[in-house]
Amino acid sequence: MSTVTPRFRLGFLTHVQSRGDDLTQAYRDAQDLFVVADQLGFDVGWVAQHHARGGPGGLPSPWTFLAYAAARTTRIRLGTAITILPLEDPIRLAEDVSVVDTLSGGRVEIGVGSGGNQLEYAAFGKDVARKRELTSEGLAILREALANRDVGSTGFSIQPRTRDFSDRIWQGVFSADGAAYAAESGSNLLLNRAAYGYDEPTDEVQRPWADRFLAAWKGERRPRVGLSRFVFPAKDRKTALDILGPDVLAAAQRFSAALKFPSGLDAEGALARFHSFYGHPEEVVAALKREKVLPVATDLITQFNPAIVKHDVAVRALELIATEVAPALGWRPAPKPSRTSLPSVELDVPAR
Repeated sequence: MSTVTPRFRLGFLTHVQSRGDDLTQAYRDAQDLFVVADQLGFDVGWVAQHHARGGPGGLPSPWTFLAYAAARTTRIRLGTAITILPLEDPIRLAEDVSVVDTLSGGRVEIGVGSGGNQLEYAAFGKDVARKRELTSEGLAILREALANRDVGSTGFSIQPRTRDFSDRIWQGVFSADGAAYAAESGSNLLLNRAAYGYDEPTDEVQRPWADRFLAAWKGERRPRVGLSRFVFPAKDRKTALDILGPDVLAAAQRFSAALKFPSGLDAEGALARFHSFYGHPEEVVAALKREKVLPVATDLITQFNPAIVKHDVAVRALELIATEVAPALGWRPAPKPSRTSLPSVELDVPAR
């Protein structure tokens, strides 16, 4: 049985979704999840950037969101998985990152990637066919800016001055070559919750990417691998399936239309394609111990997307992850802050 690196960092990722166009409650709920996760000892809270309405997420401005989360939390780190770099001015992005990092006391992690939504690229006047080139160009400028070097013109550097970001920049990749490129540029590695367009299980596809990243790493510091996974512990597998099934099945049908998933999947087949870990906490732990990438991960980033679960259900799942699942894999929470008290959450998990 695989072993997991002791004291890996535990994170959660929210796409800030809503079932309708009104995102007001979704924003409030997502902010509350950061507070709950902070109190539960999660190490990092992540958000994903999405611009187009009706897509897989509802947060176009992650750094505004994270600034507010910084004011409501005490110790949890704050990151993006990802910021769509080609659609940003890298100097302005560095300014936003630096402001949030200053306000939060140095708690920022920034993950970047190329995205690929054609509608979003068109709206911002960018050529989606150049997404990789634009990402590389933007990342080079972002690195210089966050290192307090001159950018844009001689004599100009961003304010406020940043702390050391050399180990806080992440790149989302979707290939072994992309993983090697991230290593060569000194970025940490971000792996998506699932690999699309493959018949093999996601962890079998992604483990060679992680190995390629580690083999290509030349930096002096320890390389970091962030592993995003769909993790949803519940009372039992049927309860989890009832909660997750409709949303995940609908998402799978959209993926099928885009030729990324086979057609005709049922809910369980769709959850398998999303490489999901769901059911009683003991079942989730057992499945994660068989996960092939987790042994080399430094960060486990849990998420429920593409399911849109009720807020109380999301809180309960986060608590089960922090108290039942992650500790069984070797994780230990950081000390809880004392500024606020933890909301009361009923676990409703039967003994086994």
